[in-house]
Amino acid sequence: MTSLHTNPFFARLADAERVLVAGAGGGFDIYSGLPLALSLLHQGKEVRLANLSFSMLDGLPVDDWAAPDLAAVTPGSAPHQSYFPERTLAQWLHRHGYPSTVYAFPQTGVQPLRDAYRALTELHRIDAVVLVDGGTDILLRGDEAGLGTPEEDLTSVAALAGLDGVPTRLVASVGFGVDAYHGVNHVQVLENIAALERDGAYLGAFSIPRATREGALYLDAVAHAQQATPQRPSIVNGSIAAAVSGSFGDVRFTDRTRGSELFVNPLMSLYFTFELPGLAARCLYLDRIEETYLMRQVHARIAEFREGVTTRPSRGFPH
Repeated sequence: MTSLHTNPFFARLADAERVLVAGAGGGFDIYSGLPLALSLLHQGKEVRLANLSFSMLDGLPVDDWAAPDLAAVTPGSAPHQSYFPERTLAQWLHRHGYPSTVYAFPQTGVQPLRDAYRALTELHRIDAVVLVDGGTDILLRGDEAGLGTPEEDLTSVAALAGLDGVPTRLVASVGFGVDAYHGVNHVQVLENIAALERDGAYLGAFSIPRATREGALYLDAVAHAQQATPQRPSIVNGSIAAAVSGSFGDVRFTDRTRGSELFVNPLMSLYFTFELPGLAARCLYLDRIEETYLMRQVHARIAEFREGVTTRPSRGFPH
């Protein structure tokens, strides 16, 4: 048991020497874990970064593949691609003097992704993994009114839940409220967090203050990514960065949100943290996606599950 002044999440990582911080849901998700990764680096730990990728990895040369389904992206990778979040992050890391390789997993089913995670953790002798979701759909168990976009997130959870040899596996969710656009009911998210607390899997919450070194660097990294990818900037990380900066309400930082109303607020800058095995145990369909090899199989099996489940009705916040 820790004391109130001790952060339980970082306490779980205190003895880890080599930590992997990985984005669960593709796109710019790894940016959501950047403040955590920087904090661990500043503590003197060896930190590796990885991301389930939406980028076109097939065109990378053979030398860029560390193992099957595991690409090692550097600042100079695929210069012809305009959308490549992993390369954009590698360039920012290099500019600031940090280790600049970002590993990328192609979109696959659970079995190949687990093999890729195993190869990466064995390559760098990883003793702790932090899986990060920009948003909250990773916290949904399957019977909620809406699931958002769970396929990539829960494929990552399932892959790591069955990964032997890594003693510490954690989940961090940041961007509370941003998934409302995808139909997530955040009262049900809070209900799930309460259940995870009862199970002993919830490690508490903490914010990303912009007055910290890591908070300031995160804002700089998001701004750099927005400039590097003007046609497809990250709405999730743009919202989180706006919240970290103290913005509130319907904040406009990209034309991609035209026609929708954002609700940027301080809760978006909070990390909610969990033990990954406990989170995985509450997912009602994780066993159904276990033997998948393709992402389309994951989509199909979640859809089949949803057809037969009784969903909990959506609930509103009390006024």
